[in-house]
Amino acid sequence: MRRVIFHGVGTPLTIEEHPDPEPADHEVVIRVGRCGICGSDLTMTDPASPVHFPAGAALGHEYAGEIVALGRAVTGLAIGDRVTALPTAGCGACVACRAGDPNGCLECHHIMGGFGEYTRADARLVTKLPDALSLADGALVEPLACGWQAARLAGVGAGSRVLVLGAGPIGLAATYAARRAGAARIAVVARSDRGNGLATAIGADAFLTQGETLDTETVAALGGPAEVVIECAGTTGVLQQAFALVRPRGTVVSAGLCFDPQTIAFGAAIGKQVTLRFSLAYTLGDFRAVVDALDAGHVEPLAMQGETIGLGALPAKIEAMRGGRVAGKVMVDPWRPDEQETNVA
Repeated sequence: MRRVIFHGVGTPLTIEEHPDPEPADHEVVIRVGRCGICGSDLTMTDPASPVHFPAGAALGHEYAGEIVALGRAVTGLAIGDRVTALPTAGCGACVACRAGDPNGCLECHHIMGGFGEYTRADARLVTKLPDALSLADGALVEPLACGWQAARLAGVGAGSRVLVLGAGPIGLAATYAARRAGAARIAVVARSDRGNGLATAIGADAFLTQGETLDTETVAALGGPAEVVIECAGTTGVLQQAFALVRPRGTVVSAGLCFDPQTIAFGAAIGKQVTLRFSLAYTLGDFRAVVDALDAGHVEPLAMQGETIGLGALPAKIEAMRGGRVAGKVMVDPWRPDEQETNVA
């Protein structure tokens, strides 16, 4: 089988032949149908980043596919099932693992490999896809689950005034989750107006761009100060901005991936008595909630899908994407001939 391997910063990603994976007792093997390119695939392979994937890592974690092999202890799944899965695993026995939260396990580790023809997954962290969803749809579940957890941790509910900072995939996912949670008003803030149409289609009531009057614009758009601010931009200074924009006794959730130091005016945050939470990825429950929402017909995020490329085009595409954002979520089809790399899903 072919898969993409990261051998360390300063070294190009390589496409290599590896033996087909075999499932351990609690694992399944999945024939990958689609895998999205995540911002972390850019950041954590970039020499300028202080944090990187380990050398030798098989990349790709936003995937969906079909089960082709089952471990001996697997129940409730069958060969041929169309699924998506958490790209992590834990010990399987601790409180966090039993709650479907392997990221909270002390033995948590990644099982990626979505940029390959086959990959393994912990069967206990697999979610079946309903017939109404394609494999390209299923590959959106992982990023949507990131936003779903952020909105859940923020306590978004009926009547909430929500401000989302960032209009990338996670910001859009948080907007979608806040809308599904019953928020009264949602405003999305970005550096440019480029994401306006998609954010509005997914559930935003207002789309604002960064500027000197953002504080008053936010209050006007939401009908009052934001009760919840979900930070999804992952840039220096944005966390302090979230504190400035949230109402007293409000909640800020940081879901943006930022490895640079952040400066916080603690006096102002303490004066407002702001609640700050950090959101790392998702739980199995978030995956299933997203699938249920899409299956119920709330399919607005499917418009996030962009072009589909072949596996051979991936290394060059990642380098090209470092220079700026592209339209939509780029998907990789590991089985697509490379000469068809620019076709749309």
